[in-house]
Amino acid sequence: MHFPTRLVDRLRDARRVGVLTGAGISAESGVPTFRDPDGLWQRFKPEELANVRAFLENPALVQGWYAHRRAVVEDVEPNAGHYALAELEQIVTARGGDFLLATQNVDGLHTRAGSERVVELHGSLARTYCIDCTRPATDGDLARLAAGVAEGEAPVSCGACGGLLRPDVVWFGEILPAEAFEAAERSAAAADVYLSIGTSAIVYPAASLPLTALKHKAYVAEINPVPSENAGWYQERIPLPAGDALPALVDALRG
Repeated sequence: MHFPTRLVDRLRDARRVGVLTGAGISAESGVPTFRDPDGLWQRFKPEELANVRAFLENPALVQGWYAHRRAVVEDVEPNAGHYALAELEQIVTARGGDFLLATQNVDGLHTRAGSERVVELHGSLARTYCIDCTRPATDGDLARLAAGVAEGEAPVSCGACGGLLRPDVVWFGEILPAEAFEAAERSAAAADVYLSIGTSAIVYPAASLPLTALKHKAYVAEINPVPSENAGWYQERIPLPAGDALPALVDALRG
């Protein structure tokens, strides 16, 4: 595949590279963009389950939904786009440059693909903690969650204090972890090149990161089959899936 030389040339010269990824790159691995429309979960909108109020009113139901989501993620693998981003990080850092990948995804696929400098803006399905004592869930707790909680059953509680266990993800109405977002924002402000990949640019504040990079004179490119809400602001748009565009980009850089 021929890759646009403008972005390749910019990346060859870049000392600081920032990346934002959204649901699109994970969808290429078979991860549902938010909810799997099968069985029990057809009856609910994500907003009805991914918030504190829903959790406190029916913790067993919410725990069951997240157990289902974890099971879905465990059955998929990183795709070529994930692996290419890990290679891009190696290229940039090998020459002494700075690289940071900020992701809105909670599936952990970037880390599984080998990316090391990753900020999970919306948390991770892989982590669970007690809302009372904040202790991370034990292996036993996780096994009980994985076994599932049927409707009407008692929710899985913390083995230490009896508090409710919740996934370490950002729910509707919650703010992003300050440390994670501040790191992502610093990277965007310092970037020479910034890539917005597989994101619709609807969910803020994450969607502001490419705009921050643009404000600070970075070269911003979007890789997405469908234009995002902010695509018109960027210097370049590549209308391809990440799994096609990113390996070609890395090949062009190595060549």
